Amino acid sequence: MTTLQSFQAEIEDIQTRELAKARGQPQSEAPRRGHLDHNKSVPKVRKKTFGSDSSTTSPISPIISKDELAQDTSDIEHSVQSALLSYNEGNTQTRDLLALLLTQRGGEHLLRLGSRPPRAPLFADEDLDSNDGWTGERRTETEIDTMIARLGQLVEEVGGKACTLIRAGEPHPRASVLLRLPPHDASHIPEVRCAVVGNVDSGKSTILGVLTRGRLDDGRGLARVALFRHKHEIESGRTSSVGMEILGFDVAGAPILPLSSGSVDPDVLRREKLGWEEISRRSAKIVTFIDLAGHERYLKTTLYGLTSGAPSCVILVIGANAGVIGMSKEHLAVALALSVPIVVCITKVDMTPPNKLEETLSQVVKILRSRGCRKNPVFVKSIEAAVEVSQIYSKEKICPIFQVSNVTGTGLNFVRTFLNLLPASEGDAERFDATEPLEFSVTDVWSVPYVGTVVNGLLNCGTVKKGDTVLFGPDSNGGYAPTVVKTMQRKRADVATAVAGQTVALALKHVPRAAVRKGMVIVHRTEVPPRAVRRFEGQVLILYHNTTMQPNYQAMLHCGAVRQTVRIVSIDHPQNLLRTGDRATVLFEFIAHPEFVKAGMKLLFREGKTKGLGVITKLF
Repeated sequence: MTTLQSFQAEIEDIQTRELAKARGQPQSEAPRRGHLDHNKSVPKVRKKTFGSDSSTTSPISPIISKDELAQDTSDIEHSVQSALLSYNEGNTQTRDLLALLLTQRGGEHLLRLGSRPPRAPLFADEDLDSNDGWTGERRTETEIDTMIARLGQLVEEVGGKACTLIRAGEPHPRASVLLRLPPHDASHIPEVRCAVVGNVDSGKSTILGVLTRGRLDDGRGLARVALFRHKHEIESGRTSSVGMEILGFDVAGAPILPLSSGSVDPDVLRREKLGWEEISRRSAKIVTFIDLAGHERYLKTTLYGLTSGAPSCVILVIGANAGVIGMSKEHLAVALALSVPIVVCITKVDMTPPNKLEETLSQVVKILRSRGCRKNPVFVKSIEAAVEVSQIYSKEKICPIFQVSNVTGTGLNFVRTFLNLLPASEGDAERFDATEPLEFSVTDVWSVPYVGTVVNGLLNCGTVKKGDTVLFGPDSNGGYAPTVVKTMQRKRADVATAVAGQTVALALKHVPRAAVRKGMVIVHRTEVPPRAVRRFEGQVLILYHNTTMQPNYQAMLHCGAVRQTVRIVSIDHPQNLLRTGDRATVLFEFIAHPEFVKAGMKLLFREGKTKGLGVITKLF
């Protein structure tokens, strides 16, 4: 029987092969999973010209792979530390090294000074005073203080800020300093997309309200009121739609929070929040939370948010008083199937009896270490652990676990530090390519008074500018219609351009609201528009089905922003049927209308408790 891990490895191989075909490369030259593409244009960052006040845009030099980038960065870090200690006024070498380091890292870098502790005792919250397992070059406390002071001065000279996250003394003096350049405008702000899932009443909306508003909860749902979009959500306390919240961090790494009057009136709380345009204006980095529904009734909405939002990580919220129950297991299984890194937040630790809390923690650890998950759970109980785990959790199958209380504030500082240091979502060079033709997936559609039809979505490939002539479709017949991008906004701030990997809203000229739907794509106007398909073939693995699956079976398909019912036309299997754990090549057909899909796209189909995972291999 095919395991989920082996099937996911095959999906990655198929995606790599199709990516190589799309970019016109030999398969041997295709970018491997976790490696940067040679031909990818590298994002630009703002850097001050030395000796002047003008701002220029300096491209990052292409780096062959992440391993080579890490090695090159390590060499530069060592040179920077040595140069900081021998620095003298008038010597620009140290400043040039810092500028190179920040440019290579996209305008943000975590610089570690002195020794680095071994990970095992750090993650286990054990005593770090022993001399076993320490790495890095040992420094004295005086040297650390000197380097921190000179870092602050030199980074300010290149237009950025240096923020000390960790400062520890003897017997192992060390420090971690966050170096960050301000973005040129709203279109250059790095964004981290996080999907928030969990069972109903686990505290998802409450923790988002506390993180984004900066005000603790009263234990009766006060923090979540400002997040709800519908009246029935306020009355029931349950999210039923895909909510979006953002948390901004400034150049110094401090969260941008609104001023609070201390009122408990829900209407006052809803008015006290900062506007997204204000957060964008003051932020050097933005974390976007995709608040998804926890009730079983809204599973379709939750799956749509996970597949269309392209999150960098999934934050699984678990109530300490309830444990992993209900839809928590469902959401965890979907996140694992989609190969999205997972972060666990255990809430309500202040009101949970110690024995029940211990039972919940043991349950979470057991599930994460099981054969289906194969994750290494790490309890984050210090700022130093939060800093370290933020840099490695997605690469080493580590699952950070935060224990928080939205009433007392326990553990929230660790969560904010972790979010502040996550790499930007648009920095995934393998998934998003700005050199390819434009491909914009529509995830939301609105009709705005005095503006017209506005679509929001994810820019998968290419770039788009204000005033571009584009095509949108496919319609019910598979055709595309022309239009013009009137205006653009990113996080409700006006921008003139957007690049691959960013989420942006486009106002379309002379397009009726009824002509656009979720799942459509926007491409540049060409003589031959993209082909919409009615049938496609895919390699699938049945995660669960209670009986057998035969031709003419219908299920709801999620593939990127596409969400439509499909019919199984044929099954390439000796018995011509599928059961739980079976793998086969299946021919699907869209029921309602053709859609724009590509070979190599990951798909998820479901019907009731039935679930299947797959990848598109051929279009018809």
